[in-house]
Amino acid sequence: MTTPGSTRALADRYGRVATDLRVSLTDRCNLRCSYCMPAEGLDWLPNDDVLTDDEVVRLIGVAVRQLGIREVRFTGGEPLVRRGLVDIVGRTKAIDPTVEASLTTNALGLSRQAAALAAAGLDRVNVSLDTLRADTFETITRRDRYPDVIAGLEAAKAAGLSPVKINAVLLRGINDDEAPDLVRWAIDEGYDLRFIEQMPLDAQHGWSRTGMVTADEIFAKLADVFELTPHGEPRGSAPAELFLVDGGPATVGVIASVTRPFCGDCDRVRLTADGQVRNCLFAREESDLRAALRAGATDEEIADRWVTAMAGKRAGHGIDDPSFLQPDRPMSAIGG
Repeated sequence: MTTPGSTRALADRYGRVATDLRVSLTDRCNLRCSYCMPAEGLDWLPNDDVLTDDEVVRLIGVAVRQLGIREVRFTGGEPLVRRGLVDIVGRTKAIDPTVEASLTTNALGLSRQAAALAAAGLDRVNVSLDTLRADTFETITRRDRYPDVIAGLEAAKAAGLSPVKINAVLLRGINDDEAPDLVRWAIDEGYDLRFIEQMPLDAQHGWSRTGMVTADEIFAKLADVFELTPHGEPRGSAPAELFLVDGGPATVGVIASVTRPFCGDCDRVRLTADGQVRNCLFAREESDLRAALRAGATDEEIADRWVTAMAGKRAGHGIDDPSFLQPDRPMSAIGG
């Protein structure tokens, strides 16, 4: 049992310790990316199932004060559609100003909120952007909003939410020819670009390994234009392998969750918008903190449940295992 004021590690039986908490604030999104959800969207969580602002902040407080969390990343769905986002960020930083607070977003609406988020204490943003072509953007996202993303990126940079990181997924036959252009653009704009292998987390369960653009293919496309050399610094628990571009100082990263898994160094734990702990992005089991919280559990009892949930984390996601089953929840309902 934890006692007031004590700290316990969110450790699993393989010696990994979670210090990075991903908090999904909503499963709703204002894009319809083809590799994430169908054009008509999904059945969203009922409002009563979603954690309130106070409940979100309380659980973050338990994680930070009692369980050693040092980074909180707000995700979705699209977290910018959560009305209480700025207040949640401010209250999170008030728990412990030294905890890093970041945001993963599609940047729609970021131009209106970047300054307020920075003032509330947000440290940085990760923005999902897969293409520099407006028509391709509309093809992928089913929305004509490319200029809004660019405006959001510029606002984030102006607000000091740096480093501004770009997450790009290459899709075969759609935008996989853009890898070098994305690198040049990111370097020119001062953004940190990370390519991400498409993962089996789509609502349609249409992902296939053969259709995915792999890390090796990404490297081959970039090597035709740039000289890439290993960054040299230890990777640690960071998901991206970093490479210097033409000798540096600019870098590009590749997150190869499928073909080069980094499960052995994972330091992440996830809290869904309806208050479920997921000890792995690909977990098929969840631990319900919302029910305990609403039943009157103390912070110490919630912390104990969280520790137990982490103890059962598997050694790896097992995508290469013939028995692998895609999680029932898609990425938008889990939170990246």
